[in-house]
Amino acid sequence: MLKLFLLITLFVGLSMLLLCIRIILEKNGRFGSEHIGHSKAMRKKGIHCVHKQFEI
Repeated sequence: MLKLFLLITLFVGLSMLLLCIRIILEKNGRFGSEHIGHSKAMRKKGIHCVHKQFEI
């Protein structure tokens, strides 16, 4: 049981490290905006935020 707990703890810790590596290594590293209105690719396709659709 202890071996399983240590294995899971190691796996979770390694996963967190790999997810955060960009933030750790870059000077101003951070996750980009997840808001659909801030995505250039979505704007090129004509997909806009629902809030913006109500303003138009």
